[in-house]
Amino acid sequence: MPEVTARRDGPIGRVVIAHPEKLNAMNLAMWEALPRQLASLDADPEVRLIVIEGEGDRAFVSGGDISEFESQFGAAEARARYDAAVEAAYLAPGRCGKPVIAKVRGICMGGGLGLAAACDLRFCTDDARFRMPAARLGLGYGAAGLERFLQVLGLQNTLDVFLSARVFDAADALRMGFVTRSEPRESFDREVDAWCAMVADNAPLTLRAVKLTTAQLLHDPAGRDLAAVQAAIAACFASEDHLEGARAFMQKRRPVFTGR
Repeated sequence: MPEVTARRDGPIGRVVIAHPEKLNAMNLAMWEALPRQLASLDADPEVRLIVIEGEGDRAFVSGGDISEFESQFGAAEARARYDAAVEAAYLAPGRCGKPVIAKVRGICMGGGLGLAAACDLRFCTDDARFRMPAARLGLGYGAAGLERFLQVLGLQNTLDVFLSARVFDAADALRMGFVTRSEPRESFDREVDAWCAMVADNAPLTLRAVKLTTAQLLHDPAGRDLAAVQAAIAACFASEDHLEGARAFMQKRRPVFTGR
């Protein structure tokens, strides 16, 4: 059954997109479920960061479920609901206070590429394949979505990806800065999990402040919420974790952060 599930794996929250018979293509119900599952993990005080991944080894997300397109795009109300669900799913990783990581195995195309672009960081297997096929499907891609790609890829790479609608590989994704790291399949889980564990061991308030600050700096200066940025930074300095970090440094031991 197609579904989006959430679970906690120690300090790491995991959102799993499962529709394996269609390479984890997302239907309407799955798009609508994704923000709820992310919000549930973001609200869990034991979770330090969140990983989004596809079920199985073949795909992260291959795109939207094309079999739904005729029914969803046929009537204006249905199209509006579908578009709203997809955009809400794309906005959800940024609305989380915790870092959200896309863990990409295999195919990452269409809506999957858009979802990965909406995450804070992306890791992939070295055999991953990426594509934005909108120009081959006659789709108009929304301005908000293109803005996300411009922030991640820059102008030239965004135009290349969208105008050509070509398949590009992990080496290309790494060169363009779309992914942070590309790993062989045999070491992928180990390396990504080790990186996540390293992040989860750090001070949660600092992680939140870094994410908030970078997001605000990407806004037009007129729209930046610098008061929120300053409050997040001040909360770090006023926290018990700041004292714990200083004591641990002086005592040459590992700090134990609580998020307070």
